[in-house]
Amino acid sequence: MAASYSVKILLVEDNLAEARLLQEFLKQAQSKKFSLVHVQRLRDAFAELSQQTYDVILLDLTLPDSQGLSSLPLLIAQAPSTPIVVLTNTNDEELAIEAVRQGAQDYLVKRQVKPDMLVRSVEYAIARKQALEQLRTVNQALESRVEERTAELVKAQELYQCKSEFVSMLSHDIRNPLNTILLAAGLLQNSDDKLTKEKKVNHLRMIRSAIKNMAQLLDEVTFIGKADSGKLHSNLKCLDLEAFCHQTLEELHLTALDKQVTIEFTSCGDFKDTLWDESLLRHILENLLSNAIKYSHPNSTVKFEVTSQDQVVTFRVQDWGIGIAKHDQKRLFQPFIRGENVGSISGTGMGLAIAKKCVEAHGGEIYVDSEIGVGTTLTVNLPLIKM
Repeated sequence: MAASYSVKILLVEDNLAEARLLQEFLKQAQSKKFSLVHVQRLRDAFAELSQQTYDVILLDLTLPDSQGLSSLPLLIAQAPSTPIVVLTNTNDEELAIEAVRQGAQDYLVKRQVKPDMLVRSVEYAIARKQALEQLRTVNQALESRVEERTAELVKAQELYQCKSEFVSMLSHDIRNPLNTILLAAGLLQNSDDKLTKEKKVNHLRMIRSAIKNMAQLLDEVTFIGKADSGKLHSNLKCLDLEAFCHQTLEELHLTALDKQVTIEFTSCGDFKDTLWDESLLRHILENLLSNAIKYSHPNSTVKFEVTSQDQVVTFRVQDWGIGIAKHDQKRLFQPFIRGENVGSISGTGMGLAIAKKCVEAHGGEIYVDSEIGVGTTLTVNLPLIKM
């Protein structure tokens, strides 16, 4: 906050002596400037909040017209964006903790309050509330974006005659990370004073990871929609294909290492000065290789071969993983379709659908050969175009 900014505080406290003491503590603060309005009744607090906004509310839990926690939901409803710090007597600490669980940002035991403690509590309450409001805004924006993208893709999926299935699966895949965000945010809000720094960092990391997963899913959905609307075209440029394959493998190195999978790469042919769409090719190779790694068993091998013959380049990715049932192979390249035997292995069912769209935009073909418990081989044939 700038030095000229005054933090506006609404103090709801019926004890005049304690109110004057808190006001004196705020006057002693050197790091911030505070302006305090004091009222003695809950109804007077409602009147103030209807006239102007405050940065924080200091709320006594024992008022002439409200006792215990009954005043808290009423104040939250009146000013949902305003942080609340509850004030309690020494023997009411359990009540104060419950108030934090129900939406207050912090609590102070009156007889233990000191100037620095009061200022710090006010600052923390404002910061926590702002973080939660920002997270709520992000969640609302994500939900709105999901609804928009879902509406667009439902229309496209009518071509596949599976509208209800598509909406159901998209909702499920979005709700999982969204529930993670809400759960982690709730823990940060309701148990902040009990969490270690390591736990707080871990919850924030969970939120960031879940948002990243949602964004990735939305990007994949948008990509499929773009392809289905005929807006996906190849943009060819000169590319050293073998070097590009090595770069792709390097980017997937940590994923393979984590799964304890070894990738064996071989190439045969002259791939220099050839024309490719780098974006489409990246989608193809990353999805094929990522799937091979994901569905392989630990300590196994994935073979990646690139060969050329008769103006055609063949990319072949072979694994000895869980395999794909014959009846699943027929619809494997449709969005959100996954094999029945994937179990707890995470995934959206979008990777091969995206790969197929990219192969078709590049003027090629893709094939699958797989057997349950034996492994899977995916083969892509693309035209070899020289400069």
